[in-house]
Amino acid sequence: MNINPPQHLAASAFVPYLQAVGRGQRSGRSLSQTEACDAMTMLLENRITPEQRGAFLMLLRVREETAEEIAGFTQACRATLPYALTKNVGQKNSETIIDLDIGAYAGKRRQLPWFLLAIACLVQEGVKVGMHGTQEPESQRLYIQSVLSQLSASTQVHNEHLKSQKNQWQAASIGSIKSKIKHQGFVYADLSLLHPQLDELIQLRKFFGLRSCANTLARLLNPFNASYSLQGVHHKHVDDKHVEVARLLNERHIVCFRGEGGEPEVDPSKETILKICRQGNVEHISLIPEQRWELKPKALDVKTLSSVWQGASMHSYGENTVISTLAALLILLENKNQEQAFSEANKLWKARNSSRFLGVNTQSPSRL
Repeated sequence: MNINPPQHLAASAFVPYLQAVGRGQRSGRSLSQTEACDAMTMLLENRITPEQRGAFLMLLRVREETAEEIAGFTQACRATLPYALTKNVGQKNSETIIDLDIGAYAGKRRQLPWFLLAIACLVQEGVKVGMHGTQEPESQRLYIQSVLSQLSASTQVHNEHLKSQKNQWQAASIGSIKSKIKHQGFVYADLSLLHPQLDELIQLRKFFGLRSCANTLARLLNPFNASYSLQGVHHKHVDDKHVEVARLLNERHIVCFRGEGGEPEVDPSKETILKICRQGNVEHISLIPEQRWELKPKALDVKTLSSVWQGASMHSYGENTVISTLAALLILLENKNQEQAFSEANKLWKARNSSRFLGVNTQSPSRL
């Protein structure tokens, strides 16, 4: 009689990892990168009990993860991405060729997501952008998925096959990512599509009342294996940890900074320090504030983004945010110095095609 089913055996093998992170300051220890990868693989493949999963995530939450642990967790998350997304990665016949990876997971509370307009400028210049994110349970924040859906609802597109879609920028399947990148140069994919196990961990917040390392891992995921990655965080020193993880994983080109609301958006009213890692080499670039602090608007009206993009209205804070974020992206993508980046960002913003947004044409110049 088999009294040790596979899940029981795996659950027993997971106990040493729980003991390592949970024994306290004197007896406990952090996991090595290899151990962290193994532990997270077991967790993502559901080879441990729900009790072990909850205990592990919350023990790490209290103690805080080391860069080595996050690097190992990230390796495990990438290794468990759907095969349809990762096949032929790095090869010329790859199913998905995306230049710039952007994770948008914080949601906006104080200001609109102006960084979308900066990305739209890049897309017009031929940069292929893949964005991913999710929405947390019971959150009152404005998430990118909702913003794109609202913009999509107000867009009149020329392409007949897009008119029936609720959101022409969001991938409905992994197979549709390639098509949207090919025809639009931009795609948004929900984490529930790209990595459902990781999204499930984020959704556990409704039970814990707290975020876990899953939020960090989603930002670091780079599911499209893009050469460049833009990451925004909220809390102090988390950007340093992201860059150290990038160094440990020998990432190609990553910039991380403390963005407005935790999103990958430069706040022009504050000093922003870009933490850049290029294949193990780390550098810091400080962006000087362009304007005074901006009051929070009474409501986050997505139509304002449309109006400013079309040139129908002006918004000092919003436009400065777009130009500052665009400058940060040019520093990442083209390794420009700060003066060159801001000069080019201004030119791109002024030269934008206001009748085309994120690769989609509009019929009327007065609407997105």
